[in-house]
Order: sequence, then structure tokens, then C-alpha cells
Amino acid sequence: MNLDTQSLQPIINFIWTVADDVLINKYLENQYQDVILPMTVLRRLDLALEPTKDKVLKTHNEFKGKIDNLSGLLTSKEHGSGLAFYNTSPYTMKKLLADPKNIDANFLDYLNGFSENVQDIISKFKFRNQLETFENTGITFSLIEKFCSPKVELRPEKISPMAMGYMFEDLIRRFNEKTNAAAGRHFTPREIIELMTHLVYLPVKDKIQEGTYLVYDPCAGSGAMLTQSKLYATNPDGEIKSKATFHLYGQENTGEMYAVCKSDMLLKNEDPDKIKFGSTLSEYGFDPDLKFNFMLTNPPYGTSWKQDIDNLSVGEGKKKAIVDKRFNLPIRNFDGELIETCLTSRSNDGQLMFMLHMLSKMKDPKDGGSRIASVHNGSALFTGDAGSGESGIRQYILENDLLECIIQLPNDIFYNTGISTYLWIVSNVKEEQRKGKVQLINASSKDFFERRNKNLGEKKVELKPSHIIDIQNLYFNFEENEYSKIFDIEDFGSYQIPIFQPQRDEEDKIIRDKKGNPKSDTSLKDVENVPMKENIQDYFDTEVKPFLPDAWFELKGIKIGYEIPFNKYFYDFTPLRSLDEISSDILKLEQETDGLLKEIIE
Repeated sequence: MNLDTQSLQPIINFIWTVADDVLINKYLENQYQDVILPMTVLRRLDLALEPTKDKVLKTHNEFKGKIDNLSGLLTSKEHGSGLAFYNTSPYTMKKLLADPKNIDANFLDYLNGFSENVQDIISKFKFRNQLETFENTGITFSLIEKFCSPKVELRPEKISPMAMGYMFEDLIRRFNEKTNAAAGRHFTPREIIELMTHLVYLPVKDKIQEGTYLVYDPCAGSGAMLTQSKLYATNPDGEIKSKATFHLYGQENTGEMYAVCKSDMLLKNEDPDKIKFGSTLSEYGFDPDLKFNFMLTNPPYGTSWKQDIDNLSVGEGKKKAIVDKRFNLPIRNFDGELIETCLTSRSNDGQLMFMLHMLSKMKDPKDGGSRIASVHNGSALFTGDAGSGESGIRQYILENDLLECIIQLPNDIFYNTGISTYLWIVSNVKEEQRKGKVQLINASSKDFFERRNKNLGEKKVELKPSHIIDIQNLYFNFEENEYSKIFDIEDFGSYQIPIFQPQRDEEDKIIRDKKGNPKSDTSLKDVENVPMKENIQDYFDTEVKPFLPDAWFELKGIKIGYEIPFNKYFYDFTPLRSLDEISSDILKLEQETDGLLKEIIE
């Protein structure tokens, strides 16, 4: 599964020069990718269709007007392309170059000749919007000529979808860096995808040798997670060697990435209709009852989902609410009752909503269950007080015993951010030893990464194959050590109890009601978080009463909270330096400055 990215650099560099050679002074820098990405995709599709071009034209000319729907014939191996798409125009990109004078009209004819599934790709790229600029600036011929150069080797048999995904990601990263845009928003480094696929498939390796399995990414991006995960499971030379059938499903709401993803599914002979366009949270594209065996994703974090909230909400005024059953789930209150609650995160960060969405798509354990790998930032672990939507989502996941493991990844491993990121492994078919337990793995130390010689955006480090093996061994060994800790579910829970203090009159006496009970001073009301494993009364007597002797708590109003304070469990205390060491360093410094420091002090 390892990808030789260095061998792709000459092609990426050549495509990059097309922008500088052809588009300069015709397009703004932030518009380059609107041309380069769709042209790269179209050339790739063009090359895939080239060997069967004559056969497709012959079939089309012979049966046009005689059969209502020619699609079946034109995609068949016997009479057509043998792929899920085709082009009935007499032109290929190379043939367009034979008639420079009419190239603009012929290029439009060429685009119109593609099958409907490719028309969808062209539409999502909004590529036809560029044709008028091509013609007005006279760059159509030069642009097509560049992409037909032998230096741009884009044939599917030479460049795999995984390699193509890397190329697109690197190109977009360069475009975004050039314009100070958010580079790498859609992309997950290949080594992270590799780690995710290992931890999703290897635990059930023996159970997936035969049969049919559905794999899903609700934030599909370029589709790399889908194609790479299938390759890992079915590679005859790999660790699993499954002979099962894997169907790939994905949804993406960014037009250009949807187009990239769908084009690679076409070239991979995957069903392009299994890639949907639109927001997963509010415009889910598949049958609501469809369930998946495996789900892998890197959802957007720190990104607003307010538009989804508006789209999902029904009713008016105070009655306006989200009634989607994916997000209305039973969680227990302090009395142990299961209360159906609408679990929603704050509107400026929807990452945990994608987790809830995936949980709703898990297969029943009786049908084999499901395994999920999802990347999140730190806020998914701890943001949200007791009673909040985020805390409620964590409560639902933990109390239903769905969380197997969380792995802290090295900082500076993503293209667009250096912040801490965490890989969640979720399953509803836990092994016996993992039931009621959660494993935390700290793979952020220098023992688990290598620094890159050259940064890629914010990406300064990478996982080597040996690091991936080390991390997965920590997972499979399921033992406590320097990098691995194992907890009970209750270790992450707490009870938030309201603490009251009495009002006092001018003589500093407690004011009481008619029943003789002290009246509370609302300005002094506070809360205390009691670890779930501790007795509330004992905690109160030990931690609160000695400091607030007149205070009391009430069981009414107690809230349940869950957080996973990862850093607390792996905090590496660095002792302060001794005074002798500090003095010694000062003296050395003084000697090095020839007594300059002494003169200044005196």
C-alpha cells in the first residue's frame, strides 16, 4: 500500500507549470485550480477511453435512433468502452489539436459527447463557465496541447486512484498556499489512512474473507479513504487477502472534490452512483435504512454546520427543533432513566454530528456489526460542560460501550494544521476483553514519527511503516505501558452537582424559610464535578464542606458529564531545575561575556 510519491513529483511539477505558462495574466492565481483540476480529470478520462474510441463510435452510429437508451451498449465490453462511462464525440483531446481554427467549437462538442455521469462531473467543476474565457483569451489550443504532452502521464493503468488522489491533494495544497487559502482542508495523509485501514480491518481479518461488505465515508473528499481501504482489504499480496466483494459509498459537499472522487470511481470501475453530492448532515443521499460494515472518515472540525441546523429544523418559534432520528437518542439521567434527547453540538463545530450520523448507519451486531475509524481534534474529547450536546454525545457513545480506542497522532502531521489530532476507533462488536473498557494510546511522541526533510504546508512529520506497526501493536496487545492506558467507561464520567450557600442578614445570621430551611443566595450558587466512581456525599464532605461549612447540595438538578482528558493521563512532568544548576549557568554566562554582566549589575 505504500505510495512512491517522489515518482509523481515530475508530473505534478509539469502540471503546475501549465498554470504559469498558459493561465498567467488570463486568470487570477486563486482561479488556476478551476481550470487545472478539471482539465487533469478530463485528460485522465480521455486516456481511459482512447483504446475503445473507434468501437464506441461505431456502436453509437449504428444504433443511434434505433434504441432509446444506448448506455448499456456503449459501456459494454463487447460493443463499447467496457467502463462505466463513454464519449460519443468524434474527437479525443489529441484529435482536437488537428483543427486549431475550430478548436473552441470542437472542444464544446467533445465535452457534450460524454455520458451523463461525466456530465455531472463537468457540471460540479463548473467547467463550462471557463469556455468563454478560453475562447476570448485564445488559450484553448495551448491548454489542450500541454495536457496531451507525454510528460503528463495520467493513464489509469500507470497512475492509480490513490496516486491520483495524492497528485490532486498536492496541487490543491500548492494553489491554496499560493493564495494563502486553507490548504489541505479535504485531505488526510496517506500514512494516517493506512493506520486507519489497519485498525478497522485487521481485528476482523478472518471474518471478511468472503461475502459482501459496504464501506462508507460521509466526508469523502477525493475518495482516497474508500479506494485505499478496499485495496488494503483485497490486495492479494497484502495482510488480509480478502476475496470478498467491497462496495464503496461516499458523500461530499464540495463540488470540485465530489467531481474528483466520482471521476476516480469511474476509472476504478466502481459504481459512480454510490458517490452522492450534498451535505451529509442535512442532505443525506442514500436510503435512510442502508447500513455499512466499515466507515472511515476525517470530518471537518471547527467548521460551522449552522446551515444544516437551519435545514434540519422544523416548526416555528420556540417549537422549532431537529426531529431527525439520527440525532434524537436515549441517554440516561441521574435517576437512571433513559430520556430521548436531541443531541447536537454547538453550531460552530459539527465534527461530532458526523460521528452520530455514522453510529446511525452501523449494522446490527447480529448481522456482523460495524467498525468505524474517524479523525477528530481535541475539542471532541472535552468541549462542552455536563448537560451540553457534546457531553451528551460522548455519554451516548461511552455508555453504549461503542468506543474501543483513541489514539493521539503526532502534531504537524496534517497539511493544514499543526494542532493535536486523535483517531477514534468505534465498534458495536467489541472483543470480550475490551467490553466496558476504553484504551488510550499516546502516539504523539518522537518514538512514533520521523521529521520530513521538506515540509508540505504544515505537514512537518510523517509515520513510517514501522511506526504504523508499532501503533497497531499497542492496540492489539491491549496492555498498559508508557504509551497505552486502559480505563473503565466510568472513569470518564462525572456528576455535576449544584452547590448552594445560605443568605445572611445584617447580623450575619442565616435567613430561613417558614420550614426552617436556609434560603439560598443565588449569587453564591456554584457547581462541583464529582467523579462518577466516587460517592457524592463522601466527596462533598471531604472536598466542599471543610471550606464551606454552611453549604449544601441537592440531588435535583444533578447533570451527567463525560469528557476524555487525554493529556491528564499522559502528562509528562518535567521537574524544575535546581538553584545550583541555575547559578552555575549564570556564572558560565558571565565568564563568556568577560564580566560584562557583573559590570552592569554593579
